[in-house]
Amino acid sequence: MDALLITIDGPAGAGKTTVSRRLAARLGYRYIDTGALYRGVALAASRAGVAPDDDRALADLCRGLRLTFRGSGEGGQRLFLREEDVTDLIRTPEISLLASGISARPVVRGFLLELQRELGRAKRAVFEGRDMGTVVFPGADVKFYLDAEPGERARRRFTESAAATGQSLESVAADMDRRDRQDRSRPVAPLKPAPDAIRVDSTGLSIDGVVDCMLAHIAARRAGV
Repeated sequence: MDALLITIDGPAGAGKTTVSRRLAARLGYRYIDTGALYRGVALAASRAGVAPDDDRALADLCRGLRLTFRGSGEGGQRLFLREEDVTDLIRTPEISLLASGISARPVVRGFLLELQRELGRAKRAVFEGRDMGTVVFPGADVKFYLDAEPGERARRRFTESAAATGQSLESVAADMDRRDRQDRSRPVAPLKPAPDAIRVDSTGLSIDGVVDCMLAHIAARRAGV
């Protein structure tokens, strides 16, 4: 089990992005932020004036999209929509909520499913998302479900985004609650732990504490424990 495919699912604010990046760096693996792909589609839909429930227009939009990840100087991944770097443009609250709605549309999920699986064929990758272990990679070697208490998740997201968005903590918490309810109740690939996922609660843990916990589980899997 030298080359592993690892998935980390969980709700917004649980620390998935930071933990996934650091875990991938510790393992020498690629880090893939699959949520960025849905945000990329959402940004393209917003620019084109396509409603999130207009499947025909979304299908037309997806046929003309080209989304790619390119490495950055810091070891991370930048998302490009055609030749435009949209990594920072997809992180607004509006695009986040739109991405949650668009991600429930089968036409969009079908478009991105093969792209994600192609990215995972070589393994040696950490995939971050909301349905990586349940839908996209049900046969992943190691699956994690990272969560934290709602208040803690809201505080983290507020700290990350308040300066850029001007949102209050209350507004961030309300947006996160709407996103949680939307993600967990959608009929297609709802947010939930895979039956064989290792659940990690990051409340009260440092980033390195979470990563160390995950590395211990990965080492145990490699040892066949």
